Amino acid sequence: VWQWEPNEMLSCLEHMYHDLGLVKDFNINPITLKRWLLCIHDNYRNNPFHNFRHCFCVTQMMYSMICLCSLQEKFTQVDILILMSAAVCHDLDHPGFNNTYQINARTELAVRYNDISPLENHHCAVAFQIFSQPDCNIFSNFDPEAFKQIRQGTITLILATDMARHGEILDSFKQKVDNFDYADEEHVTCLKMVLIKCCDISNEVRPMEVAEPWVDCLLEEYFMQSDREKTEGLPVAPFMDREKVTKPTAQIGFIKFVLIPMFETVMKLFPQIEEAMVQPLRESRDRYEELKQIDDAMNEKKKREEVLPSVYDQFMD
Repeated sequence: VWQWEPNEMLSCLEHMYHDLGLVKDFNINPITLKRWLLCIHDNYRNNPFHNFRHCFCVTQMMYSMICLCSLQEKFTQVDILILMSAAVCHDLDHPGFNNTYQINARTELAVRYNDISPLENHHCAVAFQIFSQPDCNIFSNFDPEAFKQIRQGTITLILATDMARHGEILDSFKQKVDNFDYADEEHVTCLKMVLIKCCDISNEVRPMEVAEPWVDCLLEEYFMQSDREKTEGLPVAPFMDREKVTKPTAQIGFIKFVLIPMFETVMKLFPQIEEAMVQPLRESRDRYEELKQIDDAMNEKKKREEVLPSVYDQFMD
């Protein structure tokens, strides 16, 4: 993904909609699809992390899960359309500063959405502002009732990407997974929420040379936020503070306590993801734990070297 230009990523996204049969089944005008994707691209900002390349990666992972888990045999095509379109739109116009910042700084977004998932609400609003333009409305051939279903489904999925709701959503899915029922709408909605969450934070599933640069991008965005919080006298999260965080410490906890448990729960329903997705996560965890051990050993050595001269000075005195 790092070698690709925006126009190549746009072509790939377009191909996914054709390949999944969405263009044909829903009679989507191919030119409208192109224009919509171009408009989506223009509404992602040039943040270090939350940018159009991230949007592409999340959607590409969704496409991969649809294929790998044979979701088209389990879900309706409307569900597939909702999964793909929510992935494309899920971070539209992200300002590069998270919800905690928005709420603490009392930004316009936090005020507008009463501190409730301000960013995710904003991503939804921008998505449907784009759909309201006839040139970009890939849903124009749906009757009002079907459009309402798509709108509601898309909003539900984008709002599910707020990490503040992670525990609540995963717990709800865990209660359903052992007796999962594809005929139960609540079960299907919960699975779709977990799928978009998996895709949103799936960088570590990818090969190391693709995944690792994303960590640098995320830390750069975090450091920009924590620097601003310090100058504005706002609380700073330790995992965003450039003086406290390292790449291994940033990743180990996230992989061990967020990523692996979520993907392992999904694996109960789709054992086929173990080799392609869960195993790479375990390998990534092991690699960062090794790196942390090396860092710790280096720091220990440095400390000893700092102590030795002072002991030597005392001895000489």
